[in-house]
Amino acid sequence: MMLSQVEEMREQLRPSERKLADYVIEAPREVLDLSMTEVAARAGVSQPTIARFCHALGFSGFREFKIRLAQGIASGVPTVYRDVRPDEGAPGLIAKVFDRTIGTLIEVRNSLSPDSIEAAVDLLANAARIEFYGAGGSGIAAQDIQHKFFRLGMPSVAYSDPHTYSMSAALLGPGDVVVTVSNTGRTRDIIEAARSALARGAKVIAITHGSSPLARVASICLFSNVVEENDVFSPMTSRMSHLAIGDILAVGVALKRGPELVERVGQAKGVIGRLRIDGEG
Repeated sequence: MMLSQVEEMREQLRPSERKLADYVIEAPREVLDLSMTEVAARAGVSQPTIARFCHALGFSGFREFKIRLAQGIASGVPTVYRDVRPDEGAPGLIAKVFDRTIGTLIEVRNSLSPDSIEAAVDLLANAARIEFYGAGGSGIAAQDIQHKFFRLGMPSVAYSDPHTYSMSAALLGPGDVVVTVSNTGRTRDIIEAARSALARGAKVIAITHGSSPLARVASICLFSNVVEENDVFSPMTSRMSHLAIGDILAVGVALKRGPELVERVGQAKGVIGRLRIDGEG
């Protein structure tokens, strides 16, 4: 929350204070370990600038600011994400990629409706056939989720080619379920395939953005509201959120189907185990 406040106030600050704000956002943990004099030197600003900066944010001074900053960092929830710079070193690269991914997963978790998840699990657990559709990077996510259901012994298939899933959707019927994966929810072929499946009596579960055209078409929508931004992180974080939702659905179906399914999964793992070479390492 503290870093979000700094980000929101940034454009209202003086140029020197904005310079300090950028330093705080880039290296908040470093700021906690430094004195005011050291922060001034690292950020390239004066101590009076730091005092004005703290007052602009509503704090009595640098000490109170550091206490609030420490509380925000201790929560463990990244709230501001900075793009990787062209000259980014390994420490910054690791921190920024992980922070963006973790923050996105937490945001998606908080927006997911338990009722929608429960309804989707019910449909999938009782489906005669499950088909997973996705295009581009979302097609890879759809294949990964389908593989989880394959391991559960569920009759399922994944398609990423528009011609294939459009044709397959037209051949479905009552009792079948389609799971569409699309970050934007605006891919024309996916939306048309969903409509075709619905027209045949099948149900459609959409893993997509809540305000998208696909969400308005689907029988059940599982919101993955990952904002499309012009940086390298967007495809990465949306894919991770889609995979996490797929895990939720697979585990939910496993629990719903009960001991019989668990036994079948155990048998499948036994077969895979026999294909591995014994030993450590």
